[in-house]
Amino acid sequence: MKNKYIDAIYNGLIRENPTFVLMLGMCPTLAVTTSAVNGLGMGLSTTVVLMLSNLMIGCLRNIIPDKVRIPAYIVIIASFVTIVDMFLEAYVPSLYDALGIYIPLIVVNCIIFGRAEAFASKNPGPLSFCDGIGMGLGFTWAITVIGLVREFLGAGTLFGVEVLTNISGYEPISIFIMAPGAFFVLSCLTALQNKFKAPSATNTDDAGCESIACGGNCATCSGSLFVSNREVLEKARAEAEAKKAAEKAAKAAAAKAKKEAEAAAKAAAKE
Repeated sequence: MKNKYIDAIYNGLIRENPTFVLMLGMCPTLAVTTSAVNGLGMGLSTTVVLMLSNLMIGCLRNIIPDKVRIPAYIVIIASFVTIVDMFLEAYVPSLYDALGIYIPLIVVNCIIFGRAEAFASKNPGPLSFCDGIGMGLGFTWAITVIGLVREFLGAGTLFGVEVLTNISGYEPISIFIMAPGAFFVLSCLTALQNKFKAPSATNTDDAGCESIACGGNCATCSGSLFVSNREVLEKARAEAEAKKAAEKAAKAAAAKAKKEAEAAAKAAAKE
């Protein structure tokens, strides 16, 4: 039997990764991933806000009036963002300066609002907390990978450690740590997803559209459709397995009938 808490964490990490599958939170993804450290810092900051806001909203979901739920979510999320902002300014000033305005903008990150509206408002606090962990860490590893690629190609370093710069005659491809580099890296990773038929919000062929609930139509997504992706995937997988099992059983029955007919024919020939 599946553990729903572990499943909620795994869901955000892999199955419905907010960056590579749902294509949410593109503003910080493109803006702050000039280095792996920046990506890691932004990802962990967002994770803390996601966990705490999901927990709070999940615990208060039956108390917050439906008509004022959005303002209530904003107040809750903004409170935790303020705490994170002050913490970074006090203890990690270099990261605070590097991330700049994108720390306060966590308040309007569509990943956080999407999970608040689609998951935390419908599930108890502990499960919402695990969902926040999964989505936050999924976002963290995704933008850290993008930051690694951009830093490696654009500066020749990894987490600030010189790698390619030690090679004589090497010239970093500086465009990768500039704004266009973010689009280059993300588009290449998305192209690989589409090539290998991995589910993502931009995969508009049959495999992609059937694998995600929104069908790859980002223009009509209100931030809540992706909550049913898991059910769509599991249903499709179950149907595929049932179809495969039925075909296997049919083949086995046909083979058995063929053997019996051959045996009967041999017996009749002997007589």
